[in-house]
Amino acid sequence: MRFAGFLISTFLFLVVQTPVFCQDRAPSAPPSKSAGDSDAKRDAEAALELQKAIGTAGNDRAALVRNLKDYVQRFPDAPRRVAVYRALVESCGQLRDNDCSLEYAERLIAIEPNDYEMMMLAVDMLKQQGNDASLTRAGGYVSRVLDHIQKSTSDQRPPRVSLPEWQENHETVLAALYFQLGQIENSQHNYDAGLRDLQMSFSIRANASAAEALGELAELRQDPPKAIEEYSLAFALPEAGPAGKVDRREIRRKLGNVWRQVHGSEQGLAEQMLSSYDHLAAPPAIENPAMPNKGAKNTFDFVLRRIDGSPLPLAPFKGKILVLSFWATWCGPCRELEPVLGQVEKSYQGNSNLAFFAANTDEDQTLMAPFLARVKWDVTAVHADGLDEFLKVATLPTVLILDREGKIVYRISGYSPVGFPESLNAAIQAALGSPK
Repeated sequence: MRFAGFLISTFLFLVVQTPVFCQDRAPSAPPSKSAGDSDAKRDAEAALELQKAIGTAGNDRAALVRNLKDYVQRFPDAPRRVAVYRALVESCGQLRDNDCSLEYAERLIAIEPNDYEMMMLAVDMLKQQGNDASLTRAGGYVSRVLDHIQKSTSDQRPPRVSLPEWQENHETVLAALYFQLGQIENSQHNYDAGLRDLQMSFSIRANASAAEALGELAELRQDPPKAIEEYSLAFALPEAGPAGKVDRREIRRKLGNVWRQVHGSEQGLAEQMLSSYDHLAAPPAIENPAMPNKGAKNTFDFVLRRIDGSPLPLAPFKGKILVLSFWATWCGPCRELEPVLGQVEKSYQGNSNLAFFAANTDEDQTLMAPFLARVKWDVTAVHADGLDEFLKVATLPTVLILDREGKIVYRISGYSPVGFPESLNAAIQAALGSPK
């Protein structure tokens, strides 16, 4: 459970949490005085019995578990049942009774479906059970947490958390969750999905755990050169990372074993390991201009760059409608929005009065090309090159529509799938209908 605790503590750093209150009984018409007296009497009895259950157990953890189990059977709708479930999860865990701990963790999740900390604790216990049904439930919990993290935005961060700190922790949590999901999928022999999610984990934040798992998957698929590449990266990376800690000696054994299978001896292995280390240690080849488009006074003064680095001046687009989306590789909601935007763009193919650009805002501009090669978005991607700052883009994703003179006529920040394509299409049609 140590990994789950680290993951959620980092998650709580990202987002200001809204307290979730459990209501044991559905609201209804005001109760009669007699009904209210009866409820109050029952609640008072439940509170007294809970005090007895705790008091008679003393310091005996096993006795506390027995007493609390008996209590929730007698008072299934007690006002403090959530707190009792939490105490049972903790106490059963201390007794190493994972079945008991898991039972009450899942009862608690059923009552409080936004308790992500409890979900990750349940994931650890379900993975230990290892059967297909347990793994399916574990994957469901991870997916729910992952969905929530991806939809979180930087403007939800606590006031004292800087944007770089938020982004750092956001990436850490995403990398850890994708690793968890990939491992669960591999355990279920869903290797294609496992490969995809482990690669996503590594691309978000290079980590030895994902690289080692990818090496194991390559071995399973009888691809020794790929296994050597992944194990070499896992050996060169720090032992501790977003997805947990690896055993470097164990990785060395795996790497040596595959190398000998391919080459007959370990000759040349040291050079391979040093090459991987040098590759990771080299500073990223970020070719960012110090102040791109510094002298630009309007949108059409900007010269952006395509994925291959070739220039894309916006001056020829004056007189056309521009649809600009701003995104980053670390942005979860962007991963949902951009494919939808790609479909909208496709519906306007051949319209010479309109142009779409997906402007990447990553500080490390080397991230965009490999990311797009993996996700295969059908969008016209460019580097933002300061256009985001010029247009005062504060959150991601942001979608803007510029009229023929470069004035913003539509802006939406964040992403909600309900109504987005319709809203965007209506705004595009309105802009296209304006006179030249």
